[in-house]
Amino acid sequence: MLRKFDFSLMAVIALSLVVMGQGGKITLTGYIIDKACSARLAKKSDPQAAAAEEPTSCALMEGCVKSGFGIFADGKYTEFDEKGWALAKAALEKTKKDKGAKFQVTGKVAGGKMSVTDIKEVE
Repeated sequence: MLRKFDFSLMAVIALSLVVMGQGGKITLTGYIIDKACSARLAKKSDPQAAAAEEPTSCALMEGCVKSGFGIFADGKYTEFDEKGWALAKAALEKTKKDKGAKFQVTGKVAGGKMSVTDIKEVE
């Protein structure tokens, strides 16, 4: 039992050092979803797969855009700040995919929101 605790503590320390070395920036890869739809998708048995099936046109509907954006990555939804909303909307408008457009989002997470610095579409 003590060994498991020691290993967990070492893993947390190592991960913290990696994050600090990057100036707190992280990169998440997943699917950009509007906040209005995120709660519904989070209830699915596999939210990540459900997010991949969401139509891009849905996220770009007026009510969805007004609700804001975030990313489903690693089975978890992370909300963006207002700058991230604008970058996300631009990325969704630019993609040629009707659904399943995957993005790499870089920024800092604090207080449950991600301050987005960059969004790129990936394959």
